[in-house]
Amino acid sequence: MKNILLIGGSHGIGLEIIKELSDSTQLYVASRTAPDFNHPNIHTLHFDVLTDTLDLSALPDQLDGFVYCPGSINLKPLKMLSNEAFRADMEINFFAMVPVVQAILPKMNVGASMVFFSTVAAQMGMPFHASIAAAKGAVEGFVKSIAAENAPKIRVNAIAPSLTDTPLAGRLLNNDKKKEMMDARHPLKRVGTAQDIAHMAVFLLSDKSSWISGQVMGVDGGMGSLNVH
Repeated sequence: MKNILLIGGSHGIGLEIIKELSDSTQLYVASRTAPDFNHPNIHTLHFDVLTDTLDLSALPDQLDGFVYCPGSINLKPLKMLSNEAFRADMEINFFAMVPVVQAILPKMNVGASMVFFSTVAAQMGMPFHASIAAAKGAVEGFVKSIAAENAPKIRVNAIAPSLTDTPLAGRLLNNDKKKEMMDARHPLKRVGTAQDIAHMAVFLLSDKSSWISGQVMGVDGGMGSLNVH
């Protein structure tokens, strides 16, 4: 049975990944709060990525997969974004991630898979996304670099969603009118679900994706590549 470490994972996409994998995988979930989902294959570690050092002794000697879930949504015009706002987005999405990856790389098995999260806005220019697009752009560059550095031993990929109905996006989808407007913006006429993104993460963690590395996979309702308006 594979061992997979998720950073975050108590809500949204991370929780859906846990639900999909729990019957077949030993899951180590390092997050501020435990997932609201019980299963004998789930092992929880209290961990705040912004303040704590990951306790490697609580993890198995070898890992077959890794997922970094923490992120942010900070949509404002540039004139309203302070340097502190840019730093905060970089911290949660990128800088806090780096020491975790450095720490667990020696534990990664041959054939292991690492999954990170970007955003459709990192490649597609979208107004009010300067801070989050910059932070996720750093993630995309990092993913491609460490994919090259660790090939062929480890596969490393990212998923770039469009707007997804998770607690993180709650204020953007908190009434029917907003939801209808956001649905209409996508070529497939709906926003994403946590399950949509989790399906891709589970695929990338599996041996079915064994010839895929260094990729940024758009799971975005067609937003990043289709113009149907």
